[in-house]
Amino acid sequence: MPLYFQLSQQLEAAIERGTLTPGSLLGNEIELAARLGLSRPTVRQAIQSLVDKGLLVRRRGVGTQVVHSQVKRPLELSSLYDDLEAAGQRPATRVLVNTVVPASAEVAAALGVGEDSEVHRVERLRLAHGEPMAYLCNFLPPGLIELDTAQLEATGLYRLMRAAGITLHSARQSIGARAATAAEAERLGESEGAPLLTMQRTTFDDTGRAVEYGTHTYRPTRYSFEFQLLVRP
Repeated sequence: MPLYFQLSQQLEAAIERGTLTPGSLLGNEIELAARLGLSRPTVRQAIQSLVDKGLLVRRRGVGTQVVHSQVKRPLELSSLYDDLEAAGQRPATRVLVNTVVPASAEVAAALGVGEDSEVHRVERLRLAHGEPMAYLCNFLPPGLIELDTAQLEATGLYRLMRAAGITLHSARQSIGARAATAAEAERLGESEGAPLLTMQRTTFDDTGRAVEYGTHTYRPTRYSFEFQLLVRP
């Protein structure tokens, strides 16, 4: 394997293990090359590959710094808040919208309610270590639970639903990707046209009732979905 790739793999493993913690300084390319006994172009290429993955950042006058490891989310019925906590990412939430709106045809079909009937709409920006990770837009049937803004900023939506006695049983989910609009780019700290991961999910309780429909966008440099595939006998 090329030397730059070997170095990038070693650095990425150290970040994932926590040997290189968020905020750690690697120094500049000249110092790194001298310390590791490698050429400067090799070190530059290794660092750039990790900058592209969102694991490192170059800061003028400071050097190369570890940002945070990418959150890898398993494809199971869990909340982003819980996944971030499990990854040691210190989640925070900023509620942008918390109101009642008429259901669009898409939302009505997902929740099994009449079009234009009232549904609860919640828009949140999810952050980790103060950095935007995802924009979450969720719709819930009216009267399902009390959606207090302070509680939504203190914990995850699924935790609030479970605390209200709702048993989350299953979900129907689709994952995609598209370019960021100007508004999405500004919200997530990306450039317009940057690739974003998307997810649509309808969640059902143990009676088969649809209790939540969400459309989410994620920064792929900070987030990924993991699949486990089984061979059918």
